[in-house]
Amino acid sequence: MATYHSNAASHVRAADEVAAELTIRTIDMSSLMRALRLGWDDFKAVPSHAVMLCAIYPVLGLVLARAAFGYAVVPLLFPLAAGFALLGPFAALGLYELSSRRDRGEDTSAWDALEVLRSPSFGSMLGLGTLLLALFVTWVATAQAIYVAVFGYGGATGVSDFLQRVFTTPQGWWLIAVGCGAGFLFALLALCLSIVSFPLMLDRHAGALEAVVTSLRVAAKNPVPVAAWGLIVAVLLVAGTIPFFLGLAVVIPVLGHATWHLYREAIAIHPDAARIVPPAPRSSKPAADFPANLFPWRSRDQM
Repeated sequence: MATYHSNAASHVRAADEVAAELTIRTIDMSSLMRALRLGWDDFKAVPSHAVMLCAIYPVLGLVLARAAFGYAVVPLLFPLAAGFALLGPFAALGLYELSSRRDRGEDTSAWDALEVLRSPSFGSMLGLGTLLLALFVTWVATAQAIYVAVFGYGGATGVSDFLQRVFTTPQGWWLIAVGCGAGFLFALLALCLSIVSFPLMLDRHAGALEAVVTSLRVAAKNPVPVAAWGLIVAVLLVAGTIPFFLGLAVVIPVLGHATWHLYREAIAIHPDAARIVPPAPRSSKPAADFPANLFPWRSRDQM
């Protein structure tokens, strides 16, 4: 059974212990561009992994939209696409793991993305991910309420009818203004909560509260670069929806890898900080032993 090499790596660490190890750096546009370039390098190095991890999101978005809203889905296509920005930080957990391993100079494989499930802070990641999911649902409900307030409950008969309503009527212009304003507030909240939260939990085994507080500190110290990063993410996600959300299979992994490198740009770890030793590699086991390999805290007598 695989075990961790040190006590520091075997549990979520105390908030004051993590905070004492961190220094918030000042970042600029060159930091953002460097993070994107390194994210692209990671994507090129492990493209099959990234596509496998992220291809489900375009499909999930379309299926979820069709199941939930039926033929009235057209007005919510843009809110659903924009909502990927809210869920993206959690959806990219496996990508952070791959980028972390590349940073350490380790070879990677498709299975390595699942190693994030063995992190002592995975429960904290799941908790923050649930918060982002609630934020996503609230955003979609808000977008639906805004559309109903403007055009009533009658759905658009098609894409051309919807576009005609939005771009050629005063009600449509009001919808654009109010909808984009509301979406901006949701995106800003999600960005400030999560810009470095998940990479910090993965890298230093921080708890969710300390990770969120650190993200807020990064945003407070670097408001312009963080706003620029949010704009970059929004533009790339919108571009990724063309055609039919398929571009997200490239955009999401690149942004996921880039977020890890942005974390490395924004957070400095003190040289005398406690060393976090990664989990010991899993030995090759038969497929029947897969659960025990993936979840090392389960003993064999429980299998």
